[in-house]
Amino acid sequence: MSGAGLTITGRAAPHSHAGSSVDRIMLQVCLALVPATVFGLYLFGWPALLLWVITCASAVATEALCLLLQDKPLSRLRDSSALLTGWLLALTLPPWAPWWIGAGGAAFAIAVGKQLYGGVGQNIFNPAMLARVALLVSFPVHMTTWVQPDLLSSGAPGPWAALDIVFGGGIPDGVTGPTILGEMKTAQGAGTVSELAAGSFNWLDSLTGSTAGSLGETSELLVLLGGLWLLALRIISWHIPVAMLGTTVLLAAIFHRADPAHYASPLLHLTSGGIMLGAFFIATDYVTSPSSKTGQLIFGAGCAAVLFAIRAWGGFPEGVGFAVLFMNAFTPLLDRYCKPRAYGRNLRGRPTVARTPARKVR
Repeated sequence: MSGAGLTITGRAAPHSHAGSSVDRIMLQVCLALVPATVFGLYLFGWPALLLWVITCASAVATEALCLLLQDKPLSRLRDSSALLTGWLLALTLPPWAPWWIGAGGAAFAIAVGKQLYGGVGQNIFNPAMLARVALLVSFPVHMTTWVQPDLLSSGAPGPWAALDIVFGGGIPDGVTGPTILGEMKTAQGAGTVSELAAGSFNWLDSLTGSTAGSLGETSELLVLLGGLWLLALRIISWHIPVAMLGTTVLLAAIFHRADPAHYASPLLHLTSGGIMLGAFFIATDYVTSPSSKTGQLIFGAGCAAVLFAIRAWGGFPEGVGFAVLFMNAFTPLLDRYCKPRAYGRNLRGRPTVARTPARKVR
């Protein structure tokens, strides 16, 4: 048989894939955030919607500007990574924060937290958390001014009043209030945490969103359902969420058992703050978390330990952002020393030697 006219094209591995891509994964994560986001926007009204739009738009615009400055095609915007970064940042902000908090934070997240390292897949720290921590340290008053959703769901400000709140920076004092973690921090100093748990704290309100907080804290239940959906799609694995939530429960149970007047119960820790958002959507970031299963378990447990330490003894009521950034710094180390064993090699990467059974001498 003649081989004339036969063309052989060589292709590099892999020769098959699961059908997933960066674009598809990012969009699925965004879809998982939709229920909690929509519910939060309903509770906090037009100001929250404006802030969310501004934050996401600023992230995408900054990404486009960085691509143009680097002579890279704008088609890279289709991977939706900038949108997801802005979305996650918006969920961690006070819902009535001024516009420049969202716009400046998103620009910082993309330009400094992502593009400065080389773009998608190159950053060391989670961009959204890097921006949130920078905003919290730089503008602590604006980042710790919360509004009560129970007042707003029945009489939220209209679009024109929302423009004045977001762009004018004026929030009526009558609708502001502390978060549960803020009350817990005050109660820790007074030794009245047990009274807080028996009084103003209602775990059902925290679970369903009837408490002050950011958009990502409005309904731990909806955030949890979104995270479980990502687990079902195998977008994320169970190792980091289970390790983070489980270690938090363990530490809280130990200290609460020893001194309930100064340490909150595991239920309060699980249903308050951004722990669910952090465990399922932030700490599981592919780029800034370990690749091995063992490394992911250590990473999640480390996030929980730092988070609990900040909540129990730190100066801030919440510490999800600090915890994730702290463990991001250990990701290269965990990837190095928690490598999965390759077939035919030992844990040190050296080829294994097959042992031949000894023959019996007759």
